Amino acid sequence: MPTPSLASLPIRRLTLRDLAACADLSEDRGWPREEHKWGFLLTAGRGFGIDDPDGGLVTACVVTEYGPREHPAFAAIGMVLVAERHARQGVGRRLMRHVVAAMGPTPVTLHATPYGRPLYEELGFKVTGRAEMVCGPFTPGGPRPTVATRAATAEDLAAILRLDEQAFGTDRTHIITRLPAFADQLRVAEEDGRIIGYAAAWPNMDTQVVGPLIARDTSVAQALIASLADHTDRPLRTDIDVRHTELLTWVKEHGLASVAFNSVMAYGITELPGDWSRRFAPVTVAAG
Repeated sequence: MPTPSLASLPIRRLTLRDLAACADLSEDRGWPREEHKWGFLLTAGRGFGIDDPDGGLVTACVVTEYGPREHPAFAAIGMVLVAERHARQGVGRRLMRHVVAAMGPTPVTLHATPYGRPLYEELGFKVTGRAEMVCGPFTPGGPRPTVATRAATAEDLAAILRLDEQAFGTDRTHIITRLPAFADQLRVAEEDGRIIGYAAAWPNMDTQVVGPLIARDTSVAQALIASLADHTDRPLRTDIDVRHTELLTWVKEHGLASVAFNSVMAYGITELPGDWSRRFAPVTVAAG
């Protein structure tokens, strides 16, 4: 029988049963398998993909929606991958058009590599900002941050959710409540008994990814990063909004090095909601 054309293969929803196939697709493109992250995204969001008649996936991506379930405030697209054997045949463009159409009036954001940015611009996405990925062993030095930090407890959840919604611009309870199981660490910063910031660190290969990182100001963000570093022997990795120049300078002075820059892009909105001055790093660029 003739092999079906890529244009005729149906796009379907992915589930946790597709976790291994998603990890295989990552590996096929030279990415780490990242099964831990794929599992988190497939349960917190919606996966879309195309099956390869010869086995595995032709392409896949994940959409994470925020705000009311019936009328999301906005959504993030991530983990957009096309198998090497099907690259440069328009299948990624087809999947993205499908997903954007499926979002209807819901605004969409994503982090684009320099390689992927031209496709997203063709689809109507506009650059709204940039994020810098930094990575490396954290080396203590200089004055210690004076902000008090501690491990988060269940009693902190309501305060964390309030702080997060103010900074992020909409509700993401479905993300925050998954952090205790997903992350190795979840810590808060407080002042006079009031939570003024929080951060998580989760395992990814040989690093601990810092995210989300929400803080009242740079000094609180510094204290949270230092406290996360104190409780792991792995290098840290995070993606920091480039407008936070003071924090970027500080982490580089403490051993982290610049790895890459991504463009923050949006479709249907001119800028992301919330308060960027308190939003230092995403839980993962794949989820906005």
